[in-house]
Amino acid sequence: MKIDQNLSARDLASAVNRVFEIATRKCVRLDKSWDASKGTPVFTVNGQYTTRGWTEWTEGFMYGNAILTFDATGDKKLLEIGRRKTVQRMASHVTHTGVHDHGFNNLSTYGNLRRLMREKKIPYNEWENHFYELAIKASGAVQAARWSGTPAVKSKHTADAPALGYIYSFNGPHSLFVDTMRTIRILGVAWQLGHRLMHEGDRKADLLKRSVLHGLTTNQYIVFHGDSSHTYDVRGRTAHEAIFNRNDGAFRCRSTQQGYSAFSTWTRGLAWAMCGYAEELEFFKTIDAKDFESSVGMKKKDVVAVYERAAVDVCDHYIDDVSCLDGITYWDDGAPNLHKLGDWRSRPADLTQDEEPVDASASAIAAQGLIRLGNYLGGSRGKRYLQAGLTIARTLTDVPYLSTDPRHQGLLLHSVYHHPNHWDYIPKGRKVPFGESSMWGDYHLLELSLLIKRMGEGKYLTFFDR
Repeated sequence: MKIDQNLSARDLASAVNRVFEIATRKCVRLDKSWDASKGTPVFTVNGQYTTRGWTEWTEGFMYGNAILTFDATGDKKLLEIGRRKTVQRMASHVTHTGVHDHGFNNLSTYGNLRRLMREKKIPYNEWENHFYELAIKASGAVQAARWSGTPAVKSKHTADAPALGYIYSFNGPHSLFVDTMRTIRILGVAWQLGHRLMHEGDRKADLLKRSVLHGLTTNQYIVFHGDSSHTYDVRGRTAHEAIFNRNDGAFRCRSTQQGYSAFSTWTRGLAWAMCGYAEELEFFKTIDAKDFESSVGMKKKDVVAVYERAAVDVCDHYIDDVSCLDGITYWDDGAPNLHKLGDWRSRPADLTQDEEPVDASASAIAAQGLIRLGNYLGGSRGKRYLQAGLTIARTLTDVPYLSTDPRHQGLLLHSVYHHPNHWDYIPKGRKVPFGESSMWGDYHLLELSLLIKRMGEGKYLTFFDR
């Protein structure tokens, strides 16, 4: 991609304010029109949100959109929507034992509302704060309970951790998803609140430890570092899924659910890793080294070194290998018809072609990861990533990616959910998905925009207490 080295967060102020102006109208209209008996809105079909039963992982984004837009605008009707629907609809997500998505649903709602209260953007109420914190504690523990151990591996990619394990996906105890690198952040907030998971016999499971070990296991089996003889070992590439033998916990193979193959990069999965590792590094920075070692049983500096390499590798892969000239990416870097586009990396993403779809939602998630890594590293080392993230954001906050049509219920256009299954809507006269939105794409565009807005004001946005 071509990185604008001079772009600043302040330069994007009018663009992100426009995003929130449009989002205000769309959030209010969707809240009025959506029939909750249909389930959760997932993606748009011909501009109208519809549901898609697989797992209910997007409802928190719907209400989180209203909360984030209130944060940016101060429009109290959006706060009312977010508060009311969180109370009415989100309790089942707190205790949902069947998914790995707690950091999506529950930090987007309970977590954002608690943050606003702590930032004094909404009045402090002791019992309301307790309500949000109890939900976060319970959600973090429920997510941590989806635990599969796997044998320790002496490896620089695990910091020679004495034990490994992972929060398993909705596929079952054998399955580790790359997506979960961004959902484990709820374990961190629950840990900050002093919570633990209690097992039989009053055995205590430390939530920070499980979060860290999950990241190390993901780094060993999901993230590639270009340091082996395998032909598919491209530095920074990510697989979607790792499969383990649950008889002995041993790693067996890699797979994918939404990507093209186990040996290509599903770009939204890559973006989850980019954002997840960068955010965790920001979080670790706030933890005292002794407290970290007491919880995790490993030295903080050793874990941080591994996470830093993971974050740099995946972010470099996005910039150098899977993005187009404008920083936008197609849905998978090994998609079977990409070769028909010629040297696609040397041109902006082509929305007119009918070979492979663009996934702007992947780019929105990736942009936040790049900005966060750039801020974390700082100085000349971080500038490449910060500027890359801002460059992508400039593209996404304008047409043809920003949905300015009031009749279209989505906010970020050209999002793809599950291309292998052909779940996404293909307009008449086209051969690939085009012009549609997703609830996670809208949310991450708003989260990205709020981060940039705050940076332009000399502030910052994190999922944790600083």
